[in-house]
Amino acid sequence: MSIIDMIAYFAVFLTLFIIELFYFKVAKKFNIIDKPNLRSSHTNVTLRGGGIIFYFGAVIYFFFSGFQYPWFYLGLTSMTIVSFLDDVFTLSNKIRLLFHFGSVLLMAYQLDVFEMPWYFLLITFIVVVGVINAYNFMDGINGITACYSLAVGGLLMVVNRQINFVEQDLLAYSMLGLLVFTFFNFRTKAKCFAGDVGSVAIAYILLFALGALIIKTGNMIYFLFLTVYGVDTVWTILRRIYRRENIFEAHRSHLYQYLGNEAGVNKLVVSFAYGVLQLIIGWLVINMADTDTQSQLLFSISLLSITSIAYLFFKQRVIKEYVNGSIR
Repeated sequence: MSIIDMIAYFAVFLTLFIIELFYFKVAKKFNIIDKPNLRSSHTNVTLRGGGIIFYFGAVIYFFFSGFQYPWFYLGLTSMTIVSFLDDVFTLSNKIRLLFHFGSVLLMAYQLDVFEMPWYFLLITFIVVVGVINAYNFMDGINGITACYSLAVGGLLMVVNRQINFVEQDLLAYSMLGLLVFTFFNFRTKAKCFAGDVGSVAIAYILLFALGALIIKTGNMIYFLFLTVYGVDTVWTILRRIYRRENIFEAHRSHLYQYLGNEAGVNKLVVSFAYGVLQLIIGWLVINMADTDTQSQLLFSISLLSITSIAYLFFKQRVIKEYVNGSIR
């Protein structure tokens, strides 16, 4: 990296830092806050929507790049606006789903999914909407969105240096926005939360890059860059369905929530652990990406099986000792 590049990145970081501080003033003026309730993992009133900085990081690149990926940015803007309005006013699920649908179509168009067989579009819609909602559900304690997204974004940047599936600065500027947010969020008493706008925006950006990688290589193994969130989300949903709970209602039954709330583990340690674990898995995935299909399939099945078994065993112990034990 040249000195000019380093100066440019620092200038972008400083600009994003100033934008975030300006947003804090706006949030305070219009009372855009997150008040703790029975299902919250925090006890203090905190500014909401600080994750909007992810959008501005991507937009700065959009202008510097000469307006590359216009359909992607249109979808990102649409998703960001509706999510920010949802943070402020709480919109109906129908309105949010409509905007999500439109944004996914725009992403798919940018990735040329429309030129593929029709079922690819259906798969894209299901995966993107599912992951975005999972990202939103997982944004429940200080630092977890920041740590996990830095891990996934870092993995994508490493692979991008080898394969060049997307412009590197799109990822770099988005990561700079994440670093700004991390400064204010990765604290015992966070200055701000990402809000729906933050979790949705960064998920949309990372999914666009991940989709570009999978389409260029034709290698589905890179989906394992989302293993940790995926395992926690899927098994939590299945458990809630088994308990006949409404899976769309807010809850505190993810493993990270049990660890941070009931078990009393430092929430920043939990968030950091989620990010580090995904980095380790991602490193294994990168090393397996050049092997034959049979080896990749065996690796993927083994990885998901081992992580699922370890997750279920550990979560059951935490529930038995700290959740059910506290009820008695």
